[in-house]
Amino acid sequence: MGVRVIFVCAVVAAVAVTSAGARPVATPGVSATEIRLGSSVPLSGEAAIAGNVARGIAAYFKYVNDKGGVFGRKITFTYLDDGYDPGRAVNNTIRLIQQEQVLAVFSSLGTSNNLAVRKLLNDAKVPQLYVASGATTFGRDYKKYPWTLGYIPPYSEEGELYGRYVVKNIKKPKIAVLYQNDDYGRDLLGGLKRGLGSKVKSIVASVGYDPTSADVQPQVTQLKASKANVLMVFAFGKFSLQAFNAVSRLAWKPQIFVNDVSSASALMAIVPQSAANGAISIVFGKDPAAPLWRNDKGIKLFQSILRKYGSSVNSRDLQDGYFTTGMATAYTMVDTLKKAGKNPTRQSVMNAATHLDEKGNPFVLPGIVIHTTPSSRFPLTQVRLQRWSANAWHPFGKLITARPG
Repeated sequence: MGVRVIFVCAVVAAVAVTSAGARPVATPGVSATEIRLGSSVPLSGEAAIAGNVARGIAAYFKYVNDKGGVFGRKITFTYLDDGYDPGRAVNNTIRLIQQEQVLAVFSSLGTSNNLAVRKLLNDAKVPQLYVASGATTFGRDYKKYPWTLGYIPPYSEEGELYGRYVVKNIKKPKIAVLYQNDDYGRDLLGGLKRGLGSKVKSIVASVGYDPTSADVQPQVTQLKASKANVLMVFAFGKFSLQAFNAVSRLAWKPQIFVNDVSSASALMAIVPQSAANGAISIVFGKDPAAPLWRNDKGIKLFQSILRKYGSSVNSRDLQDGYFTTGMATAYTMVDTLKKAGKNPTRQSVMNAATHLDEKGNPFVLPGIVIHTTPSSRFPLTQVRLQRWSANAWHPFGKLITARPG
């Protein structure tokens, strides 16, 4: 631990010297022809499918570059595999700021991974933008970490929405909760309790699991024994798949709620449909696999960009919401770079990122406004509920605001 602290401090010092001494005028990551951005994402391991977010970003930036870039500069986007391991995310981030000299670290994925690099990036005054995690801390704790900004709806508010839905729509609920025992899962669980209000005692069982666990099926078996009729799946990647598999194997029939980051159609389509049918989640982006968007201009744009600029694209990719989320985030990043001006600096990029009022992002639901201020740092806080049926998600109801109070 001591060696790592010394190494990280040395990196921060090196970045400061590079910025303030050897190159006092130049902005890292910006030249006359180029803007460099970087990300650390899982391209291998249990969460590899979520790496498609970065692939969607890369394709969109290539599309923008073909149209002239941002004020004539082409965007170079370097994304490195961390296997969903915080230690590797730290090493990747050090490489991005020290060797690649990126202007900003952008859309790195995972709660624990982003927490592992947040202090490093803030000490070095490198923007940590549009974090691919809904952990509330990334928008709430801006006074301590002013160079960090989230993107997707906060998990705490997502959990609260599920709680309010249960209170309004399910008679005599008995709720079981499977949650990842970190800021991600605890945010969702805390929000759920807040949404349930006076009915919080309807939670009859909750079981956490460690992100390094091998399997959560024993936990699901334990939850079934509680005789719950509602199951909250606050689990990511393989753990979400295991939960659905266990529910099917146990012939359990609860009303399932699955959190947003594990609700991609690409994942839901491969779990036992006997368990998946009727599941409820939230949605903020257009799902290319959903019948509702089959003829949508934004989805057609997404698919044309991915076909032309994506790498080794197959038919499944064209229906994968992780790619769409990547393009939505990239669209916002391009808007941010434009707002940062013709001669962007790390500070001007942060100023732009905290003064967003983006309307018409073609990859998110109609009516959503991506909005920030210096003291309100949750960019995306409007969602709809959706229900899984006949191998597809079907949104229902109106846009709901999920902004922390």
